[in-house]
This record gives sequence, C-alpha cells and structure tokens, in this order.
Amino acid sequence: MTTKENHPKNNNQNNYFCPVKHLVIIGQVIPEPKSTAAGTRMMQLIGIFSEAGYKISFLTAANNVEFSEQIEVHPIEINQESFDDKIKILDPDIVIFDRYVTEEQFGWRVSEHCPKAVKILDTEDLHFLREARHKAFKEKRAFNHNDLINGVFLREMASILRCDLSLIISEFEYELLTKTFRIDAEILFYLPFLSEKIEKNTTSFQKRQHFVSIGNFLHEPNWQTVLKLKQIWKDIRKNLPEAELHIYGAYATEKVFQLHNDKEGFLVKGRAMSADEIFRKYRVLLAPIPFGAGLKGKLWESMKFGLPNVTSSVGAEAMSRDLPWNGFIEDSDEEFTNKAVILYTNESIWNQANENATKILEQVYSKTIHIQPFWTTLYNITDNLDNHRNMHFLGKILQHHQLNSTKYMSRWIEEKNKNLL
Repeated sequence: MTTKENHPKNNNQNNYFCPVKHLVIIGQVIPEPKSTAAGTRMMQLIGIFSEAGYKISFLTAANNVEFSEQIEVHPIEINQESFDDKIKILDPDIVIFDRYVTEEQFGWRVSEHCPKAVKILDTEDLHFLREARHKAFKEKRAFNHNDLINGVFLREMASILRCDLSLIISEFEYELLTKTFRIDAEILFYLPFLSEKIEKNTTSFQKRQHFVSIGNFLHEPNWQTVLKLKQIWKDIRKNLPEAELHIYGAYATEKVFQLHNDKEGFLVKGRAMSADEIFRKYRVLLAPIPFGAGLKGKLWESMKFGLPNVTSSVGAEAMSRDLPWNGFIEDSDEEFTNKAVILYTNESIWNQANENATKILEQVYSKTIHIQPFWTTLYNITDNLDNHRNMHFLGKILQHHQLNSTKYMSRWIEEKNKNLL
C-alpha cells in the first residue's frame, strides 16, 4: 500500500507525483469544452491528473464526436457484461463518474470487479437543486425547501453516499449538502472552475461594442434566459438604439432562430466556434438566468476575457464569495435594464467591473489555491481506503441495496437484449 512517506514532494504546484497510476473516467458524453461548461470542467479534471503523470482512459457510451474534444475514447455499452471484462482489464486505481446517472449505471460493476478502486463522483452541479428550481419556475412560484426532496434528490444523494469522494463545484451546494442535509464533509471536496494564467483585460471599453448572450441550448436554463432577454431587450434598445444583442449557443434549434429580428437588433448567431474571440469583442454580457445550479461557465469565462456582465442572483450564486461583482446582479426586469444601460455607457464603472473580475479570479478560482488540498484529500482516502469506507458505512448499506435492485434490473435488461438478437 502506498503511504504519504513514499510520496515525493515537489514545490511546483503544477507537478505532483501521483500515488496511483491509472485513472478511468466514465463519461455520459465526450467532453465538448467549446460548447458546454461541463466539457470545460471535464477537460480541467483530465488536465489535473495528466499533469500528475496518470494514465487516463476515458470510457463512454456516447458518440457525440462532431464537436467533441479530440481525446482517445474507449466505447462501452450500457447494461452489457462486456463492460465487466473491459474494467477488469483496465484495472483502474481511481474511477471518476461524470454525473450521478453514470455512477448508477456503472458504479456497481466497478465495485464488483475493481473493489479497491477509489470511486469519485463529479457532480457537475447538483441536479436535484436544478430540478427543484425548474419545477418552481414552471409553476410560477417561489422555490422552497420541500422542492428539493424530489426523485432526483434520492438518486443523486445515494450516488454521493456510494462514492468515496464527490467533487462539488459550488460553495453554495457544498453548504447545502453539509449543513442542510448533513452529508459528511470527508466525502465531499469543493473544486470550482480553475484559472491558471490570470491576465488583465487588454481590449478596451472603446474597442468593444454590442451586447452578447451565450449558452448551450441543450440546457433548458439557457433557452429560458434567451426568452427573458427577448422580453426585456426592447427596453434596453430604447435607451441604446444603435446597440445590438447577439445570441450565441451550440445546438440552437429552429425555435431559437425564429427569435432573430434584424430591425430589433436581436440577432441569433448560433454556435460560437471560439469563445475567446466572442468574449473579447463585445462590451457587456447579459445573463438573466431564471433557474439552475452549480457555477455558470459563461460568467467565469467573461471574467477571464474582460467582459463585464449583468446577471441574476441565481446566475451569480457562489461565483464571487463576498467580493464585489464584475458588473451587476439584478432580478427585476426594470433594474436589469437600467444596469445594462449603465454598464454599457459608463466607462469608469465598466473598468471597475473588470478590476473586480481579476480579484475574483485570483481569490476564488486560482488553480494554486485548490490543487494541493485536492491531492492531500485524495492521498488520505487512497492510503486509508478500507477505514474511509468503514467510517462512512452508509455507502456500504446503499451499495448492498443497489446490488439487489439496480444490479438485477440491469441484468434483466441485459438478458432481454440478448433475447432480441
């Protein structure tokens, strides 16, 4: 067994000796960092382990290849015993499940065939929180605690408890789990988006023009955000008749393009092939996000490229701690409109917003803040895996029940599929 005494120490925080050799990632989709924040997140995790010298195998049943990252992919099938043979051959030391549904599908197989592998759940965001807020939004009422106790909650919580460690991207969600639902902090680790090279904005206020909104349209909150913008854009346009709002987003359908209106200056552009280029040329990002969870990749990226924003309280949730925001946070349509006009026209306020962004990136998202604690946590779990699991015995209990329900449901589907051949 590896011990911390065997781990060479290195003062360079980007170069860690890894206590294990092989990481297997089981992904719901192949990462698309140019399309989704989840894709960016996954590529950052791959980078962390790659820098530490891990061999990495990415397994997925998905085939989204057109816009996905060019990484080596091991194809797998759901509810097929062929996965058992593959995971035994790979013999991983660590397995990362991308979202709780992936852990549901493959977690029991990993436990059965690779019982010594450390199981990590990357929650992306808390899906039960997003589901609860979505329900309240659809019913046009305030979100409340009872909304959280939904079907997704039961599944996602069970997945968290079955894993040795869960990565939580938002401090709000970390506190929700530890304080409201009493999940032991020893099986959770707060790991937000990571900023490495933090540079101040180099594209001035005067060289930028127009408003922008960006977001993957497979994500329902992004579609609702554009619908909200369609409602309030006319009021912004009355104050700024020369300004335009450009809408970008992957997987835009016909209903999105039907919102395009040249006369109103409401222009739907579709997929953005280079987010860097987009963020560097516009003056203000608009993001009146009505519901959701986790961290908003568009707002984090807007900080990196000197693009101040106006967003909602849900959009800014857990993004900046107590630091001043890089723009404005408003939930009422009237105030959102007013602040959008102010940020677009007042150069000194715009410049201050960018100064705020630099401080947020340095104090909240800097990679050097989070990496050493992450490796320390992982070392402790790896070096004491049996004790860790015995201390957090609810995972064993849930694993037992899962092996008598989810497992046999999967086996039933497997046999049914065989009979169809």
